[in-house]
Amino acid sequence: MGIRKKSSKTPPVLSHEFIIQNHADIVSCLAMLFLLGLMFEITAKAAVMFVTLQYNVTIPVEGVLAEPVSLYHYGIKDVATVFFYMLVAIILHAVIQEYILDKINRRMHFSKTKHSKFNESGQLSAFYFFSCVWGTSIIVSENYLSDPTSLWKGYPHTYFPFQVKFFYISQLAYWFHAFPELYFQKTKKEDIPRQLLYVGLYLFHIIGAYVLNLTHLGLVLLVLHYFVEFLFHISRLFYFSNEKYQKGFTLWAILFVLGRLLTLILSVLTVGFGLARAENQIFDLSTGNFNILTIRICVLASICIAQAYMMWKFINFQLRRWREHSSPQPSQKKRPVASKGKSRKEKENGVNGTVTSNGADSPRSRKEKSS
Repeated sequence: MGIRKKSSKTPPVLSHEFIIQNHADIVSCLAMLFLLGLMFEITAKAAVMFVTLQYNVTIPVEGVLAEPVSLYHYGIKDVATVFFYMLVAIILHAVIQEYILDKINRRMHFSKTKHSKFNESGQLSAFYFFSCVWGTSIIVSENYLSDPTSLWKGYPHTYFPFQVKFFYISQLAYWFHAFPELYFQKTKKEDIPRQLLYVGLYLFHIIGAYVLNLTHLGLVLLVLHYFVEFLFHISRLFYFSNEKYQKGFTLWAILFVLGRLLTLILSVLTVGFGLARAENQIFDLSTGNFNILTIRICVLASICIAQAYMMWKFINFQLRRWREHSSPQPSQKKRPVASKGKSRKEKENGVNGTVTSNGADSPRSRKEKSS
């Protein structure tokens, strides 16, 4: 993430600099068009598809006093909803950057490298914290922890409540907004491949869990992963403020390894054992059933490869830190400090070695020697 410098001159309209400086206002106006479309009958049907969640199904519940339950499933119209909330994510990104991160950067006077990393960690730590709190509340309300078999019991999980669908729509919107942010934040060319790689990994696994109806497992794994990543980025923020704060990285290193192991255990338990022993192992698009051997192998392979890649990056990161701390630091030579009472000429002579502390080479001593 590059440094955005605000110049006093107003750039030409519709130029690159104009769009970058005013992208939050431009996106806000675009989002307002969809909201204004809800007010008119002609455009209301199209605007609703962008603003509200689609594919609502009302399921009756047995009992006289029981109220019907409103559930959702996914479809092609979700692309429009993801696009609208991607605009919202861009606006929130700009608000956090301008009113929080930029003010801290002005006080701390970071270098260009630290400035970029501080902005990245600030944005991601806010997103990870919000997603962890939201995802944990869903897990508790849906009783996923009290009954771990709910991760695979009743598959396919074709219908899910409002909070679960909105959570996945928000996750997709946030990670899709990272692509235009590469342009808005003037990301350096050497940093773009790294950004594209990890954003692509997030989108690949979130879309996979959403489309394959593995929303229960995907929700738990996302919250687990987000908690570990939040700890890393918040530790890096404290490290930038004061380099003595390094205990957070030690705690993050321990939880990172435990998180990878727990992710593999839950994935193998759900896909390798739970779904493998289910009765309905038939590929059926109409019912959303993807419980066949080929897809199960692909799901486990993608999760294992992603965990192995993260462990490889983690090991390289730890080895690099260990080398930096274990390398001997060059000894600093002490410079002679001149006393305040000496004149400038005496200081210059003292640096050249013509004046000593006992005054042995003073004019008076030279006269006594000659006599």
